[in-house]
Amino acid sequence: MSAISNDWLEPLKPEFSKPYYKELYTKVRQEYATNLVFPPSNEVFSAFELTPLHEVKVVILGQDPYHNVGQAHGLCFSVRPDVEIPPSLVNIYKELQDDLGCYIPNNGFLEKWARQGVLLLNTVLTVRAHQANSHRGIGWEEFTDAAIRVLNRQDRPIVYILWGTPAQRKAQMLDNPKHLILKAPHPSPLSAYRGFFGSKPFSRTNAFLEANGLSPIDWQIENV
Repeated sequence: MSAISNDWLEPLKPEFSKPYYKELYTKVRQEYATNLVFPPSNEVFSAFELTPLHEVKVVILGQDPYHNVGQAHGLCFSVRPDVEIPPSLVNIYKELQDDLGCYIPNNGFLEKWARQGVLLLNTVLTVRAHQANSHRGIGWEEFTDAAIRVLNRQDRPIVYILWGTPAQRKAQMLDNPKHLILKAPHPSPLSAYRGFFGSKPFSRTNAFLEANGLSPIDWQIENV
């Protein structure tokens, strides 16, 4: 399992010596050794690596990684360019088109967002192949909660986009008056029509960033 090597390391370092993390590390290493697990072990911390702490302007929280072969690569909702766009991301793109007029691209690769300061963080960072939520409760939630608390302490404007009930539960950790919390139903086909469509998270995020003197996110994912 790859390590975190940028400015996330110092505030998260206390977690690595806690009993829960040592158990988590042992469990995850065992899982990779005995099962097919996603994302690839060198991409478990990709969200942190691609979006250094000092660059975070927006946080989008997912649940656990995609569990089919070739999909997960360490960023929530994102898939590699040659992978079929999953249904939730299809709906995210539909809302983005309605909200900002972006065209719907032919791929689901969201690294462009991550490199602009959008932390695409799953609350559980690994999953066994074809078994959704199979790594829930083994310790990842405690680790990603620690990361969310680190973000909450940042003395600058940050937007949290919380889609669905599990993500919205994290709002109780967020009490920084400089930050903006946007909530909506999850973009999955089961719930998108209950208020995700029309929630305009992308324009609201950019309006907040610009009002605070920050450059907006270029949300357009280009065709490949």
